[in-house]
Amino acid sequence: MKRRQSLLLPFLYRIKRAYSSFKLKSGIKLGLIKSIMIIPFKGFGSEKEIYFVARILRDRKIGTSDAKDGRWRNFRKMYKRFMTWEIPNIRVKATFFGNEAIALSDEEGYVEFRIPVPADCHFSNQWQEVHLELLDKVIPKQGEVKAMNRVFLPSEHLEYGIISDIDDTIVPTGATRLWQMIKTTFLGNAHSRIPFPGVSAFYKALEKGRDDIESNPLFYVSSSPWNLYDFLMEFLEVHHIPKGPLMLRDIGLSREQLIAGSHFDHKLAQVEKIFEYYTDIPFILIGDSGQHDPEIYLQVIKDYPGRVKMIYIRDVQSSRHAAMEEIQLKMQNLGVEMLLVTDTLDAARHALAKGWIQKSDVIDIAETKKEDEEIK
Repeated sequence: MKRRQSLLLPFLYRIKRAYSSFKLKSGIKLGLIKSIMIIPFKGFGSEKEIYFVARILRDRKIGTSDAKDGRWRNFRKMYKRFMTWEIPNIRVKATFFGNEAIALSDEEGYVEFRIPVPADCHFSNQWQEVHLELLDKVIPKQGEVKAMNRVFLPSEHLEYGIISDIDDTIVPTGATRLWQMIKTTFLGNAHSRIPFPGVSAFYKALEKGRDDIESNPLFYVSSSPWNLYDFLMEFLEVHHIPKGPLMLRDIGLSREQLIAGSHFDHKLAQVEKIFEYYTDIPFILIGDSGQHDPEIYLQVIKDYPGRVKMIYIRDVQSSRHAAMEEIQLKMQNLGVEMLLVTDTLDAARHALAKGWIQKSDVIDIAETKKEDEEIK
């Protein structure tokens, strides 16, 4: 089977690229592409450099959602997110405190930037602006195409970092049940998707830590496609979940794979990238039992001894209890505790007992959880 795939893959990939090129040229010629947009994905950095990704696409005017939007409107917006018109081989300039970098968009329209941080920069807050500009002309009457991105830079008040999954960790999606996940994704919106009770208050408590300063960074690592970026960012904002870089993945046919990247490899690579940028703080990792987050986090513990402070796993799949117990034991032998929870408040009480969050915040989490449950 693998040999057949290896022989078929180059052929299928050439067909895909030919079709994408034909679609783009035809769209420009027929005037179907009326405007181009830069979609910046929030980034992060250290005292040495910043890192972020952006994507160049036809602007399909998706806009934000409304609590009153019906299923058909939600479906149309989601359809536009996935039926993209990628703009390859276009130069994009990024400017950060006088430092400039130019990157070329790849075949899927992505550009990746790593920009040095000027040594004499002093930042008043943790989120800093990066300005992006398209340097090449794609369509007639294009005009200026610009965007502004934000990147997280650590302050001196960091106690620890938090890395969290999203699907079935923050919000129920049925990620282990394909049809349920498809319905939830394509027929809902940021308002109709409701987080697990108490999640927003718990994440705010972790962000503040012990010193009551909102400085501990949150990173959201998911196997969802980049096509859902604006949807997920809106979801975090609507439900008052602390903002942070959102690290997703590209899906579909690539040169190397029929479906670009596995869940395990993608999430492991992103978590370890974060660890490489922040070498002097420990991390709390949060996930669920449905999509092998515990296995991924176990590998992180092995690769980065002493860097993982705690692991919280939301129990969403009872059939994996035996596997969870085995992983718990392996982590314990490596000096890291993994707590399996069904209730956000249990994780909060544990964090309080460890001295990582404040007692007043646990009271807020309990009250928020009760309010969320009444809404549901």
